[in-house]
Amino acid sequence: MITLTVAQLQGLLAAYGWPFVRIIAFIATEPVLGNRTVPLTVKIGLAVLITVVIAPVLPAPPDVAPASAAGLLVLAQQVLIGAAMGFASRIVIAAAEMAGQLAGLQMGLGYALFFDPESAGQAPLVAEFYGLIAILTLLATNGHYLILTALVESFRVLPPAVEPMSARGFFTLVAWGGQIFEIGLMMSLPVIGALLVANIGIGILVRAAPQLNIFAIGFPITLGVGFLMLYLSLPLLVPMVDALAHSGIAVMMRVIEQLRPGR
Repeated sequence: MITLTVAQLQGLLAAYGWPFVRIIAFIATEPVLGNRTVPLTVKIGLAVLITVVIAPVLPAPPDVAPASAAGLLVLAQQVLIGAAMGFASRIVIAAAEMAGQLAGLQMGLGYALFFDPESAGQAPLVAEFYGLIAILTLLATNGHYLILTALVESFRVLPPAVEPMSARGFFTLVAWGGQIFEIGLMMSLPVIGALLVANIGIGILVRAAPQLNIFAIGFPITLGVGFLMLYLSLPLLVPMVDALAHSGIAVMMRVIEQLRPGR
């Protein structure tokens, strides 16, 4: 019969519980595994599996009781760390969706909405298309492995500790989130540029022949040019998403570095 003392039980809870909390918070906010379509049992099972695999090689946890005030502080910090890393990686998909939203608005498809299971609401069709392309690119280039590697590396850089975290990492996360519009605009620039030229041409045509119905000819032209540019810009979208994913991973590690106490 196996017997455990209170001290041994608290040591096990600290060694496995705190890493599990950081991992499950990361999975809940990460764009691929945190998707609503992924069953909750899969998320919890994956978090348990990762915890069991990496916990024996992690640095020793602080010698505090998990149920004490200091232990609850460590627990809250693990939730914040995991959520911060998850949001940093989610910016990659959010920027791609922003690019699709800008492109769809210029194409005249701003009213074409699609049910998004991720947000449980309506989302623009082109934004959903760009988001799916970004997720598939992330999976095809093994970006999810790199993200999980960054998660495991975060325990070496910022192990669970009683000392309060620095706030610099959160400022870096906010600055990274502020680049969503800039990155989305750059990704949708081929479509927007082509549609700008098409709209200028339509304006000149209607000016030269006022009897033409701008609504009858303008919408089919802008829609056709938009879909053509979407098709032609797909080979450029994949390397952009890949580079953006690597930038997101670099930001994740920078956030972890700057969250260390005393930074």
